[in-house]
This record gives sequence, C-alpha cells and structure tokens, in this order.
Amino acid sequence: MAPLTDRASLPQEARSALEKELASLTLLQDVVLWGFASSPPRDVTEVIVQDEFTHDVVMPWMEGSYLVFDTT
Repeated sequence: MAPLTDRASLPQEARSALEKELASLTLLQDVVLWGFASSPPRDVTEVIVQDEFTHDVVMPWMEGSYLVFDTT
C-alpha cells in the first residue's frame, strides 16, 4: 500500500488502526473486496478520472468520512 495521507488529522491511534487495516490492499480489486467484506458493506461512491492512467476511487469510511484511493 502507498503511504496514507491523512487530511482529516486523525488521532494517532485511529490513523495506526486504519493503516493496519489497509496495509494488505495493493490492487483496486483488493479495495473493492475489502469494501464489500466490511460491516456495513462499503461500495465505491465515485471514480474521478485524473487522466487516462490515473483514477481516484472514493469509498465511504465512517461517520461521514471518505477514503480516496489513488489508482494507476
């Protein structure tokens, strides 16, 4: 996994837990499967095309927060 960029200023404990939870996600397929395996299930909310190779994949996380995965 690429380094986590924390734009929400999470408490260190929450950030560490999120990094641990996302550490095994290396492919977009991993992200989607992780989302559907979550409770409640998370689905891709939006895909933002940056250019022909790069897309940002947006998924809900918790308490109105979102995770954005930069995919190439």
